[in-house]
Amino acid sequence: MAQQSPMRISDLVAAADSIAPLALAEEWDNVGLLIGSGSWPLAGPVLLTIDLTESVAREAVAMRAGAVIAYHPPIFAAVKRITDGPASTAAERIVLSMIREGIAVYSPHTALDATPGGVTDWLADGLAGGGDGARAGDRRALRSHLRRDPTQEVKIVTFVPERDAARVRDALASGGAGRIGEYQLCSFSAPGTGTFLGGEQTNPAAGTPGVLESVPELRLEMVCARRAVALAITTLRQFHPYEEPAIDVYPLEPRPDRSVGAGRRMMLDHPASLSSLADRLKNHLNVGAVQIAAASGNSSSPVSCIGVVPGAGASLAGQARAEGCEVFVTGEMKHHEVTAALAAGLSIILGGHTATERGYLPSYGALLKKLLPAAGFVVSTTDRDPLTLR
Repeated sequence: MAQQSPMRISDLVAAADSIAPLALAEEWDNVGLLIGSGSWPLAGPVLLTIDLTESVAREAVAMRAGAVIAYHPPIFAAVKRITDGPASTAAERIVLSMIREGIAVYSPHTALDATPGGVTDWLADGLAGGGDGARAGDRRALRSHLRRDPTQEVKIVTFVPERDAARVRDALASGGAGRIGEYQLCSFSAPGTGTFLGGEQTNPAAGTPGVLESVPELRLEMVCARRAVALAITTLRQFHPYEEPAIDVYPLEPRPDRSVGAGRRMMLDHPASLSSLADRLKNHLNVGAVQIAAASGNSSSPVSCIGVVPGAGASLAGQARAEGCEVFVTGEMKHHEVTAALAAGLSIILGGHTATERGYLPSYGALLKKLLPAAGFVVSTTDRDPLTLR
């Protein structure tokens, strides 16, 4: 029996990226492998945490962890030095200790929020009231992720006599155009009439210089990656019958995917009151209290449409209201953000920043375990909300 290759940090990174592709993260975020190398062996357990604090770092060292997955990136702002002297910051000491101990650190953050079945859907599940673990409540992203297919960033359009269309199509394809998923030579053509008037120095493929010509042509369209446009056009010119072929390059907009992205807009299967939703959230998060603010002043009125964002979701409150949400559930908001939402007719439930995230870690560990059954995944016992209710 062939000996199985030892796991490496690159295997962990690949598994995490398959659950929450880093392309889903917000542009401002700092996600992915932040400390370590993909070539490092994954020799110890993987510690899951929301925040990589100094106590969590000590926990990782004590258990001889091979890696830490920290939901919040421990490296975010620019780091000017990494020291452990009297003037060092906690962030510097944490990074230094992870490097010293050979413990890799990975952060999924907003990618894990946006992905289907991630943190946001977990939070929404607790509010849906299904009770059977099913994905109750019709839902979509509050801000849909824009999918950018790297092979369909632009569209190249040219005009060619029908007899030469196949040759030009093949030429464009050899230059990298016409690839959609696993398909190649993808194109569209439509007949039309082209006109041109060549000058005295021209040598037109059809007609006579100085005479206005009218020629039946095909409009040929093929998608292409931006990086391949130059080669595709160069190849097109080589095989096109015209001295000066007409070539248009159109940028293509990314396509929104309503199942993926920041936040969720959820229609409840059965209307519920603000008080009932608050109780569901407390039970789901296993916390003693949540904060509520009723836009109407009445927390017993039934509502059907809610917006959900884990952590600090105030930036999406306006979008939630524009999408018809009556209640907005998130971790934390500033006072003026709450009052603005209430004035717009949007009720608020706040469950605590990390409380709306931390309960997902066991589910995340289970997903990773399915992909890497030989690895061990442990939820931190020292990671906790820095704020407590009394």
